[in-house]
Amino acid sequence: MGAQQKTQRVLDSGGKGEALKAADRGAEPMSANPESESPSASDRLMEDVCERENLKQALKRVKANKGAPGVDGMTVQALPAYLREHWPSIRVTLLSGTYRPQPVRRVEIPKPDGGGMRKLGIPSALDRFVQQAVLQVLQKRWDPTFSDSSYGFRPGRSAHQAVAKAQSYIQSGYRWVVDLDLEKFFDRVSHDILMSRVAKRVGDRRVLKLIRSFLTAGVLENGLVGATDEGTPQGGPLSPLLSNLLLDDLDRELERRGLRFVRYADDSNVYVRSERAGQRVMAGLKAFLTGKLKLKVNEAKSAVARPHTRKFLGFTFAMQAHAKRRIAPKALARFKERIRELTKRSRGISVDQMIGTLKRYLTGWRGYFGFCETPRVLHQLDEWIRRRLRCFLWKQWKRGRTRFRELTARGVSRNLAASTAGSSHSAWRLSCSPALSKALSNRYFRSLGLPSVGPSPIN
Repeated sequence: MGAQQKTQRVLDSGGKGEALKAADRGAEPMSANPESESPSASDRLMEDVCERENLKQALKRVKANKGAPGVDGMTVQALPAYLREHWPSIRVTLLSGTYRPQPVRRVEIPKPDGGGMRKLGIPSALDRFVQQAVLQVLQKRWDPTFSDSSYGFRPGRSAHQAVAKAQSYIQSGYRWVVDLDLEKFFDRVSHDILMSRVAKRVGDRRVLKLIRSFLTAGVLENGLVGATDEGTPQGGPLSPLLSNLLLDDLDRELERRGLRFVRYADDSNVYVRSERAGQRVMAGLKAFLTGKLKLKVNEAKSAVARPHTRKFLGFTFAMQAHAKRRIAPKALARFKERIRELTKRSRGISVDQMIGTLKRYLTGWRGYFGFCETPRVLHQLDEWIRRRLRCFLWKQWKRGRTRFRELTARGVSRNLAASTAGSSHSAWRLSCSPALSKALSNRYFRSLGLPSVGPSPIN
């Protein structure tokens, strides 16, 4: 029997005997007041969490997501072998309500917009597996009850859909946006407020206790474990679902007021017809978020403004008869900065290696930002990337004799090759010269596997 089959058999075991006895010895389920739209209010959710197919899917997802080890150093690759040996006892602790997660490991990464560092909390591989199993059970019950205007971290929904919805509101005449930014949202979520929302939907005391234990597991930072009295650490599978649950209160309030809005995680945009209406909405939402959810609006990053002056999920919108989707200036600046890093001459790699790295980055970037409606911008980026690569090769050839030989070998006439090789002009200026455009044509770069971010070049 293969290792994967053994793991699946172990995950399937333990459903009878000692595990069920342990569950039976647990305390009586806590009473709950499930909302009518919440079919998950059950006192047997933990059995669903430990169900074989759910566990198989959770293990598959955790392995696919990869990720760094937690505080115990266990890698995702080592997790299946660990489960084969220890799952029966782990299952007993889950069913009896005695499972204890480990503290998360603090990791800081730069924010995409360059505005400081984002703190992540990396759970252990085992805790990620358990969180994923809980997530799958809760999400299929909770997600259908969430607002149609919420798009972040939800099955079948995407950032592109959120951007398109925002565009439709602008096109319909709602040409002022209330751009809400919540200050350190994931770090400041009140555990008591969040758990009160969970308890309305979950009647299984063991699941409630488990979720609370994930929130309060602590953080290992600089060799010391600190307590976590608030916040849902970014990095765990459950955090996005819990954030959607808490911010569902905001969604319902916006719907109650009859407002047109789009929310993606903690990024919310409300679209109105006038600046005056926007200021009223902003004031009302600040009071609601502070008073009911104990959340704070980031004054520096929030505003009532025209949509073309704000960015939403990396896009902005042209204020024309048709509100076209455009790539936000900051997103373009980050793209160029990354391309400059990847095409540095000092990297000491071949052009084939460089294009291999570029291909991975450009394919992912085009998959997201290709959603814009400004192909001319994408075409200009393609030209700029090819010029960067021509500069790289020109500098690699170094000496005039080598440059002459490379140019003539690639079909450039001897006279043109000689004048270009002996030119005193900079590499950037020569990168669009007739000689380099012929020797290092668009077709040449395509033959090396360089993808295009825009319309395919002809030559």
